[in-house]
Amino acid sequence: MSLEAGRRRRGSELETAILDAAWGLLVDSGYGAFTIEAVAERARTSRHVLYRRWPTRGDLALAAIRHGSAEHTALPPDTGSLRGDVIALMTRANEDRSRVTAMLSVHLGTYYLETGTTPADLRQSVTGEDAGHLEEILRRAVGRGEIPSADVPERVRNLPGDLLRDEVLMTLAPASDETIASIVDEVFLPLVLKP
Repeated sequence: MSLEAGRRRRGSELETAILDAAWGLLVDSGYGAFTIEAVAERARTSRHVLYRRWPTRGDLALAAIRHGSAEHTALPPDTGSLRGDVIALMTRANEDRSRVTAMLSVHLGTYYLETGTTPADLRQSVTGEDAGHLEEILRRAVGRGEIPSADVPERVRNLPGDLLRDEVLMTLAPASDETIASIVDEVFLPLVLKP
């Protein structure tokens, strides 16, 4: 994107340009190369502009990760069945986030040490809105009479996402459709449907 000579970006236009540059730098080079100076150069702005908004590189990195993940939020799928909804939700997460999940795991070790956070903290910060999707899917399944209650232990609710994330981190590649179906059919549904 080229800027007209002398035209200053402000407000959301400037912030979007900075976060796009920051996200691109994280994806391309990792947190080790992620500096305020490098982001400012990539965004074609000054370091002072960045420091006014994000006092540390950790703050900027978190904002960039949220920004990079925000485009993937959507309503929970509604296929008409619990199994179909959970598979569709996992497939969407697999397509949208598998590359990012692997990249962040590899590149953010220094971020966790520097900020005193954990991958779980980052996941909660980034996927806060998505966390309710499975609860909505379970409520709809109760309404359709597929399950007696949406009151499923948190560990069981988290299990499909945890197993998918483990698969992606261990293989550094998206999970196969067969793996997603296996997680849903062999692990999740038996726990949700058990009497």
